[in-house]
Amino acid sequence: MKPVVSVKELMRDMIDPIADNIFDAIAVIVDRKGAVEHNPKTDEEWARVRVGGVTMAEGAYLLKVRTRPWTPKGDENDTTGPEAVELTPAQITAKVEKDPVEWNARIEALRNVGLQVMDIVDRKATQELWDASENLDAACEACHKSYWYPGETSDYYRRLDRRMREHNYPGGKTTLPEPEK
Repeated sequence: MKPVVSVKELMRDMIDPIADNIFDAIAVIVDRKGAVEHNPKTDEEWARVRVGGVTMAEGAYLLKVRTRPWTPKGDENDTTGPEAVELTPAQITAKVEKDPVEWNARIEALRNVGLQVMDIVDRKATQELWDASENLDAACEACHKSYWYPGETSDYYRRLDRRMREHNYPGGKTTLPEPEK
């Protein structure tokens, strides 16, 4: 197999957009009139969800093509500096080479959601789409936190929050000023 695009492009141009077929299939919309649950009702709406499941199940395996670059040429990552939260392509390669089992497990988790969605569509099990959507989000986020932006830890966000407070308040004060009386 000869890949055409990088992992980043595959995710951006195929996996992420097709995930919306699953994510957007269900929702609770709250407005002034109250809450309205949205879910697939027509054969056409269910077919769109199935396209999401099939593409996720089959497309996830494209991530196993080891000759595929991680990013397009010249694209190292979107953050730089000593506290960069994103890994470079070289760091991702080293991580996968050190533990290929984790990489393959992450791919299988994504594929399993696709298979789950296909089964849900066959049974038109609307309520189970909520779980599938949560499972898809969990599979995506777990992989991203491991391979894309592992530097986004709770400690990172505490430091960021502290720096933002110091930047936004005069004199480096980290508390809100007292309200005027």
